[in-house]
Amino acid sequence: MQTTLEVVQAAVSADQNGTKTIEQAILEAMTEARTTCDRNGKDSANCAVAWEIVEELQAEKAHQKQAKKHKTNLESYCEQHPEAVECLIYDV
Repeated sequence: MQTTLEVVQAAVSADQNGTKTIEQAILEAMTEARTTCDRNGKDSANCAVAWEIVEELQAEKAHQKQAKKHKTNLESYCEQHPEAVECLIYDV
């Protein structure tokens, strides 16, 4: 069984490559977790690890969503015109 970190890294890489979305990876991980728990028992270590993978993928999805914050019009303008008076930053 792969470690939690390996699974999450593979899912993030697949999401960035466009081969699989993070949502698809979460659904697959949930299916795998249910299968693992049915096979090994709900109190087994493998079951706990499988659900930990699901939780980590969900956390990564939330992190990516938060990282994609929308820029204000001023921020967009300043990216295009950093020399504009409105965009100058002064140290006091």
